[in-house]
Amino acid sequence: PTPVDAVVVGAGQAGLSASWHLRRLGVGHVLLDGGDGAGGAWRHRWPTLTMAGVNGVHDLPGAPLGEVDGAAPASEVVSAYFAEHERRFELPVLRPVRVTAVSRADPEGPEAGRLVVRAADGRAWAARAVLSATGTWTRPFRPRWPGAETFAGRQLHTADYRGPDELAGARVAVVGGGISAVQLLLEVAEVASTTWVTRRPPVFREGPFDAEVGRRVVALVEERVRAGLPPASVVSVTGLPWTPQLRAAQARGLLERLDVPDRVVPDGLVWDHPAPGAPAHLPVDVLLWCTGFRAALGHLAPLRLREPGGGIRVVGTAVVREPRLHLLGYGPSASTVGANRAGREAAVAVRAALAGATDHDQR
Repeated sequence: PTPVDAVVVGAGQAGLSASWHLRRLGVGHVLLDGGDGAGGAWRHRWPTLTMAGVNGVHDLPGAPLGEVDGAAPASEVVSAYFAEHERRFELPVLRPVRVTAVSRADPEGPEAGRLVVRAADGRAWAARAVLSATGTWTRPFRPRWPGAETFAGRQLHTADYRGPDELAGARVAVVGGGISAVQLLLEVAEVASTTWVTRRPPVFREGPFDAEVGRRVVALVEERVRAGLPPASVVSVTGLPWTPQLRAAQARGLLERLDVPDRVVPDGLVWDHPAPGAPAHLPVDVLLWCTGFRAALGHLAPLRLREPGGGIRVVGTAVVREPRLHLLGYGPSASTVGANRAGREAAVAVRAALAGATDHDQR
């Protein structure tokens, strides 16, 4: 393995922030990205998602995004912004490099005391610190519904969605209670017959998403991560914000929802005990799973980091079971502003740890 002070895995918001701060602090590192180009998960957002429909993109360190055209596709705008950030600050990006495993080096070998990062193409790096910023986009989550494998129609996840035109004229069940589910529900409803299905009644929030709400969200998610539990979804904490578009959709009856069915049959969904006024059988052509994502952490499996609660216990950005590893974009830092802060925090911690190790070696 090639020796290096630090390896950053993933060149999304958190990875770019971490690399920028590591470079500023003089820490030698490589930034490994599995994509064919810059942009992280933004490269794969559906084409009809415009900048006006994005919840917010926080500025990368050292280079504000500036004014953008609200009608422009978010995938193009943000990907170009990320690419310019990499170029302008000469970040040490290597791509496409798909990291498959991070493990502890042999304590008796030449890489003792380091973490070994291995890639699918056979390359490897022996790092004194690893900053994992792999996000969630590569791990779409679909709940297990009885009979889903028998469904004769089409099943799509948010990660597969390329716009409403391909669903025109279909009977579509949009599954999920998050912001993406609502966005796609309203979009698809313009060209298709839609039904909204959620696990629990959605909670709509009045008022702006201000700093106080943001602090409360971060505190609640951080509490779970510190306890070694899987992070909760943001919408489960914040609720869905009322917007003029949602008010209009409510007036049209688009926000009427059904509970999760008891089972899926080849031609649709079935409820054994439907609510008053709800169908017992709903014919459906398409199941659109807007059910979120899970943290992409499979490459960390050799380190055995999971706690009994199912999550990875993290304090700040450092993993409790392996302090040489920092998780960025995980738990409370799973937002563009949180990812930025996590990148800085991890870089400062890595610089301090490396300086401390050097001082110890000199003594």
